[in-house]
Amino acid sequence: MASYYSYHRSTPPPAPPTHRPHRLRILGTVVIIGMVGVMYYHSQKHKTGTVAAAPATSHAALSQNISADAISDIIHGDSDDDIGVAVENIATGKLNTYGDTTPFTAASTTKVLSAVAYYHLVEQGQLSLSTVLGAYPVSYQLELMVNDSDNDSWQLIDDAIGTAARVAYAQSIGLNYDADDNTLSAADMAKLLGQLYAGKLLNPQHTAQLLSYMQHTNNETMIPAAVPASLTVYHKYGELDTGELHDAAIISNGKTAYAVVIYTTGNSSVSTRTAIIKQLASAVISTYHI
Repeated sequence: MASYYSYHRSTPPPAPPTHRPHRLRILGTVVIIGMVGVMYYHSQKHKTGTVAAAPATSHAALSQNISADAISDIIHGDSDDDIGVAVENIATGKLNTYGDTTPFTAASTTKVLSAVAYYHLVEQGQLSLSTVLGAYPVSYQLELMVNDSDNDSWQLIDDAIGTAARVAYAQSIGLNYDADDNTLSAADMAKLLGQLYAGKLLNPQHTAQLLSYMQHTNNETMIPAAVPASLTVYHKYGELDTGELHDAAIISNGKTAYAVVIYTTGNSSVSTRTAIIKQLASAVISTYHI
């Protein structure tokens, strides 16, 4: 398998408790299933809009009265890192990009793609959630992979899908994904999240289950930390020892939802870029009136 399974940071998986999923997660899943059903009913039948990069501007501090240029200002105020931001209005499909629009080594953010691809094959009757991979059934390995960002689970899931099938699935939903190097642009990641949330990729039950794993994860320090309590956030972060630090999220105010993807790579510290990602998330929320 590709080497990114070994060099991505990981922690040992916890054993599955006998009460999983607990009542809080069950309640959350039921709520999300209802939400996904509404998204199915109201989903728009149109394709994603054209990606257009925002113009570069000088650095400016964030303020309560933030301008539409604030996202670009933050990006271009950081000379130590490459940063790519993509924002998609999920209801309309309108997608805007800022900064670096080229593919990044996407780290663990593509665990969402692996999860979606596996669920898709389950719905096609080719795979099963009850299959035991390693020590646990796939249903638990998917939770470990997304919620705890476990790499052993990731490799087991990807092995079960197969590289060719993962790439073919990514292409079928309009993504330019390189499985060998695990690269994806921020824009393509936003498209994936947008289609997932809109119910275009999986049935309501599997959509709700995957979204539930993208809440209260093992790292809530980036986009979730910048999201006001009045908003709902689902996300998957990624971090590599080679310099990548990413967060990819869906942010909803109950009426409108946006896919917000922030990819970074460079030389500044994790704490510095964590702060930048939080600033960018705040700028997106203010600029797009989420």
